Amino acid sequence: MIVRTFLSCLCVPLITFLALPVGAQGVVATGQTQITRWQDDKAGAVSITFDDGIITQFTVARPLLDSLGLKGTFYIITGKVEGSGQGKFIGRDPELIIAETATTPTDSSNFFERASLVAFTGTTEAITYHSDAGARFEAGKTEEAHRLIDEAYAKLRGGTLKNTDDVVFHDNPVDTTTWDDYRAYQAAGHEIASHTVTHPRLAVLDAPNLRYELEQSRADIAKFLGEAATFSAEGPYGTEDERVMEFAHRVYPALRNRMPAPYLAELNRGSRVAPGSMPQEYVQWQRGPTDNTTLQEMKDWVDTTLAHDNIWLVEVFHGVDDYGWAARPAAELREYFTYIKEREDRLWIAPFATVTKYIRERENSRVEEQRSEEEITVSIDCALDTMVYNVPLTLRTAVPEGWTSVQLVRSTDADSGTPLNVFRDADEPAYVRYSVLPGERVRLVGR
Repeated sequence: MIVRTFLSCLCVPLITFLALPVGAQGVVATGQTQITRWQDDKAGAVSITFDDGIITQFTVARPLLDSLGLKGTFYIITGKVEGSGQGKFIGRDPELIIAETATTPTDSSNFFERASLVAFTGTTEAITYHSDAGARFEAGKTEEAHRLIDEAYAKLRGGTLKNTDDVVFHDNPVDTTTWDDYRAYQAAGHEIASHTVTHPRLAVLDAPNLRYELEQSRADIAKFLGEAATFSAEGPYGTEDERVMEFAHRVYPALRNRMPAPYLAELNRGSRVAPGSMPQEYVQWQRGPTDNTTLQEMKDWVDTTLAHDNIWLVEVFHGVDDYGWAARPAAELREYFTYIKEREDRLWIAPFATVTKYIRERENSRVEEQRSEEEITVSIDCALDTMVYNVPLTLRTAVPEGWTSVQLVRSTDADSGTPLNVFRDADEPAYVRYSVLPGERVRLVGR
């Protein structure tokens, strides 16, 4: 699937003492308040994400981000981290399953169980068979997937499955990042999130093993990084398998793979659809550089985002320098990240979970406004759990032309509040811009 738009919870209608459309962009009338599409009223959003937890992502790419004041999202394979739950097969006696493969061909009744087990039979070639069968299955080539599993078990029974010299990009032996390291990166503002326990083809796992890969990874992240770090996840290989997505959404509130919502169009990494052609309020446009991607193409992604007002560019990186799939050299990353940073006045650059929360908060909030000659009271009623959905929303409120100064007063303010700039754009009423948390109530005091 390339273009994805689905139904989820309906947006809460915006109700105020003056009727205010929550999604309205552009001109606002005196007395109206809107939640801007992006935080700080930027023109678009960018999330820089990394898959697989490869060590050079943290020793090379992360310091580059830090030097520019940028924050990224790192989807890690938790089974590689010391102290975590390890990969394992859950189910019947493996010897019994292996014996059955000698007399009963693989079909839809036993495929998931056998595909789940084969990766844990002891060789790298067996892992390759698991992955290749999963790729065929997700491509709709079910019979080919079955034949690959039969071939794998025939070799297993004959003792000819072997360890190969093939590089497994997501399981490099030099990946030695610890939970202490991850806590430090998280404390610096980066998002550390789940990429499962072992990076399997989730679409070909049976229910117990699918559940383990998702839930054990979540449990370890919650244990070592806290519940707040369990908000988002990415299923390996960008899977969009319906069975996997249905289960994974019970475990994680947000998945980079897919996030069903009527207001969100999702264009995956393989999509050739022009993001500017999509009519939805938001377009999550995933782009991931491969070995053949040029730096100019990557910069073009940023320029396209800025040419519209509803695009969320989700970058997907893997390898960095000497390690990982489609590895990008540090010098290129420095130039590219700098290119993004230089456009920060118009781009909101934030981790995946942060942007997701903002969008959902905006689409599920109600603004209430009361006015007098000297002040405007504004409150945000959010239908979501504000303990989880706690990203500040940017509000834009039109103010009377006679107001030359405005103070933002919060309930926690012990003094007169914070002065706000009064903007007077051409053909628009004067307005102020400020941030509030979902559920917060503030006063705008004018003079």
